[in-house]
Amino acid sequence: MSTDLTPLWDAPATAEFWPQDYQRTLLAQVDSTMAEARRMAPQASGSTWIMAQEQKAATGRRGRPWSQPKGNFAATLLLRVNDDPAQAALRSFSMAVALRQTLAMSVPPEQLSLKWPNDVLLAGGKVAGILLEAIGQGGRVDWVSIGVGVNLVAAPPLDQVEDGAFRPVAVADYGTPPSPQDFLFWLASHFGHQERLFKEFGFGPIRRLWLHDAARLGETITARLPNEEITGRFETVDENGYLVLTTAKGARAIAAADVYF
Repeated sequence: MSTDLTPLWDAPATAEFWPQDYQRTLLAQVDSTMAEARRMAPQASGSTWIMAQEQKAATGRRGRPWSQPKGNFAATLLLRVNDDPAQAALRSFSMAVALRQTLAMSVPPEQLSLKWPNDVLLAGGKVAGILLEAIGQGGRVDWVSIGVGVNLVAAPPLDQVEDGAFRPVAVADYGTPPSPQDFLFWLASHFGHQERLFKEFGFGPIRRLWLHDAARLGETITARLPNEEITGRFETVDENGYLVLTTAKGARAIAAADVYF
C-alpha cells in the first residue's frame, strides 16, 4: 500500500534540470519503493522515479533489512529497457556514477569512492547503496528497477549493521545535506546523462568513469562468495561488469560477491 503525494510536489529551482523522458511519483509511505515499482511496471507508460518519505519494509542486497531514518533518501527508478539480462545489469554502474556526481555537490568529492558492486563510500564509510531487479520474459529484460538509498541526515544505528559490513555514515557528517526532493532532481539529471551515454556508446564510457573513482583499485581485497572467499589484487572491472582479481592461482573474474577491504 502507498500514499501518493504527487499533487503536493514542491518543485525546487532545479526543476529545469529534470530529464524530459522520466516521470516521477512522490509517496508519503510505502512498503518499499522496489515493491511499488513491481506493482507499477505492468501499467507504466515510461521510465518513472518513485520516491518515498517513509518505507515500512525496505530491503537491500540478499534481502537484508534497509533502515530509512526520517529525512534520508529512498527511491527506485523503474527504467524501461530492451536488453539482455547482462546488459540490463550494467545500469548499476551508471547509477553509481550518477550517485557520486550528486553526492559531490554536498560533500568533498575527494572523500567519495565507488565500491563494487553497488555501494558509494564517503570517507571510507557506506553512505549509499543500490539494488537492481529485472522484469521481463523470453530472455529479455523490459524493465529494470534500480533502488537507491542514501543516508542524507542520519546513518542507521550500528546495531543494525551486519558484522563485517562497512560502517554507515551520513552526508550530514561531512557536509550540508540537501532535501530528498532536491537530491532526486539532481540524481535524475545525472542518471539521465549516464543513460544517454550508455545508449549511444555502450558500457565503455560508464566503465571508465566508474573505475576513475573505484575504491581500492590496485590494492588487495577479499570477495566473499556463498561457498568461498577469494583474496587478490583488484585489477579492474571488465566489460561485463565483473570484478577482476589477480590471485595466487591467476586472474579471477567474479560476477557477484560481497567485497571486504
